[in-house]
Amino acid sequence: MAQVNLLELRDKVKQMYKKVAESPKDTFHFEIGIKLAKRLGYSKKDLNAIPEKSIESFAGVGYHFDLADIKKNETVLDLGSGSGMDSFIAALKVGDKGKVIGIDMTKEQLKKAEILSKKNFKNIKFKMGYIEDIPIENNSIDVVISNGVINLCADKSKAFSEIS
Repeated sequence: MAQVNLLELRDKVKQMYKKVAESPKDTFHFEIGIKLAKRLGYSKKDLNAIPEKSIESFAGVGYHFDLADIKKNETVLDLGSGSGMDSFIAALKVGDKGKVIGIDMTKEQLKKAEILSKKNFKNIKFKMGYIEDIPIENNSIDVVISNGVINLCADKSKAFSEIS
């Protein structure tokens, strides 16, 4: 069985998502943006309540908020948070007393998310990290969400072990 070069894979993913963050109007081999979010089932109400620039770089693969059942005051971990679209929606659901922590390995995505969060979202924190080695204290999270990033991870078993 062929082995995946972890560093090479991470570098390719970082370069792709750097471009998604910085040039969302470019053409990619996958769909991104508002049309994708609507097609996947995100509500107009939620999309209208979050920063538009976070939506333009959205590259998720599904809608999971109906499954996640996020409640007020919970702490949510968003793995592969990108420019923050799912983190912002999670922040709306947990309210002012809840918390959302977004983890991403792409500094350009994190920078964009941090800038967008400063205006209206005081309950979100974004951190650099890998889902195979989550930089969060154990047993501090109520709900974990992720929108496709596990597909881009070379060691899925380690990622799932970190989550549990």
